Amino acid sequence: MDFPRTPRRPTPGQRALAEALARGEAALGSAVEALPASVYTDPDRFGAEQRALFDKVPHLLAPSALLPAPRQAVTHDGYGTPLILTRDDNGRAHVFANVCRHRGTRLIDTHEVVPAKRIVCPYHAWAYKPDGELTGIPRADCFPDFDKASHGLREFPCVEEGGLIWWAKDEGADFSDARLLTPDLDAFGLGELYLYRRRTHEVAANWKLIIDAFLESYHVQRLHAATIASFFADGITTADTIGCHQRAAVGRSAYLTEIDRDDWGELRKAVTYTYQLFPSSVIIVSPDYINLLIAMPQTVGTTLVEDLMLIPEPPATNEAEAHWQRSWELLDGGTFGAEDFHAAALCHRGLKSGEIQDVVIGTLENGIADFHRKIETAIQDSASG
Repeated sequence: MDFPRTPRRPTPGQRALAEALARGEAALGSAVEALPASVYTDPDRFGAEQRALFDKVPHLLAPSALLPAPRQAVTHDGYGTPLILTRDDNGRAHVFANVCRHRGTRLIDTHEVVPAKRIVCPYHAWAYKPDGELTGIPRADCFPDFDKASHGLREFPCVEEGGLIWWAKDEGADFSDARLLTPDLDAFGLGELYLYRRRTHEVAANWKLIIDAFLESYHVQRLHAATIASFFADGITTADTIGCHQRAAVGRSAYLTEIDRDDWGELRKAVTYTYQLFPSSVIIVSPDYINLLIAMPQTVGTTLVEDLMLIPEPPATNEAEAHWQRSWELLDGGTFGAEDFHAAALCHRGLKSGEIQDVVIGTLENGIADFHRKIETAIQDSASG
């Protein structure tokens, strides 16, 4: 199967990481570091993260492919705020509070994508357009001098770039770092892909333990011995940053093969790119498909993780369906569900016991240390501001 469907080239940054791998310039830390175990288990720390990060900075909400056509809508509750993601008549994405402006009723009560030519409240049938405009009030005579124009759905800041839809609770949120990712995501054709599967996992672990797993390759040959370890060379990895986000490249088993570094298809067979979208999402780029993992903290020790798998086009044959289903089961049920998420839950149980005071970070895990420094900086900035 050809992927992407149209000829593409790596960005300079993507190519530079691949060149660094080929030269053996793996991105290693220079020393062992340590993190307080309490950053994963302390409820006060969790509250500080909520205030400094999840109430302020932009978050990945969904791939563009979740709403592939105008006049569609889907709910989203994972971040603790009841949301509706819509596309209006012109295909523009919006994020609204899933709350009627009349009496506060939840407007849409399914997590499936639904038609949204009009969004109608199930209680009193107030009706809204997918751009949030209030257009219909039954028995309007009961609301004399009521200003419909000022009672559209409450809208949140939203940006769609590179095939991803971001949102923020804070009206002043800065989306510039999200936009910096666009050239890399366009190189993968992410905005042209088809959403094959989505599933939400409930993981009994602090959200950072889940993200940590995708910021180091040290565990791949050990934890994933029965699933994907054979695809990768042990410890062959390098990384850099795009704004506040991390970009990593991991060498697959044939990464040293002499290939044309500008042949994007061949390069993607030799290198797996992973993006940690600050603060709590991950993109894993396999040779012929992409997974998005969106981690949404619920409590200090519970996280919802939505896994979305994007493929070049809808399966047209039984053979194609079987191919993509095998890939889905390998990652969602095996590598992610049974291994990464299970390991995070085991870590949380161990840390919660209080038997160790510090977590050790080795030189193959320096991405974790950098991630936690960014979180600490955001908390300090929030407290001082």
